[in-house]
Amino acid sequence: MPTIDPIQVFVIHDDPVMAAGLGAILGGRPGLAVTVKGAIPSTEGAVLPDIVVADYRSGLEFLADTKPPRSARRNRGPKVMVITPIDREWEIRLAINAGIHGYLLQGCQIDELLDGVTALSQGQRYLAHSVSRRIADSLTHERLTTRETEVLNLLTTGSCNKAIAKELGIAVGTVKVHVKGILEKLDATTRTHAVVVAAQRGLVSQGMRQPPAPVRAPASRATVTPLFQEQEPEPGRVRYA
Repeated sequence: MPTIDPIQVFVIHDDPVMAAGLGAILGGRPGLAVTVKGAIPSTEGAVLPDIVVADYRSGLEFLADTKPPRSARRNRGPKVMVITPIDREWEIRLAINAGIHGYLLQGCQIDELLDGVTALSQGQRYLAHSVSRRIADSLTHERLTTRETEVLNLLTTGSCNKAIAKELGIAVGTVKVHVKGILEKLDATTRTHAVVVAAQRGLVSQGMRQPPAPVRAPASRATVTPLFQEQEPEPGRVRYA
């Protein structure tokens, strides 16, 4: 009988304990060959894994480093799943738009983690139930305009209409119109309520959003070590590097 190559899983997490735990859980599942890394490796010229399990920031940064040309994007590259406490609408949508295929919340059940890896190995997406509901709810929300977003961010600082008008260079009456639009779109009754709703959805930037992962410059070819070309571990065993 022909042998089936194990699914290559790469674990990156900024919390060493989480990384070790994920490696132990996934490494005990037949058909998976798991490698745990303490940092994001250079992937230039390397053989990439099938699946990457990472924290939010590392997942986005890995995608940025391995993003193929637009003409070759479809079904190329590893499928990335993030495990994170971040559950706000803005960050979830950012991750999915960046190419994240799996999104689990920290504290999820082990079965959910294993189901997610299985789904990604089959080319499917996998979202935590609460994440799916958040995305579904977001589809019913009317989006804020760019100006409304600017006004909303100033509302989070406690600015009055006059101060907002001065900051944005618009009339006070125009600010009132934008505030009214914000309240209606967020289904809020007061300015304070609007700020709370916006924070829950991750729509404001005053210290409430984790910034997108920066795109790192690729390492020079002369200094790249092909980390994925080492001898692969046997299925059911975890390699730490």
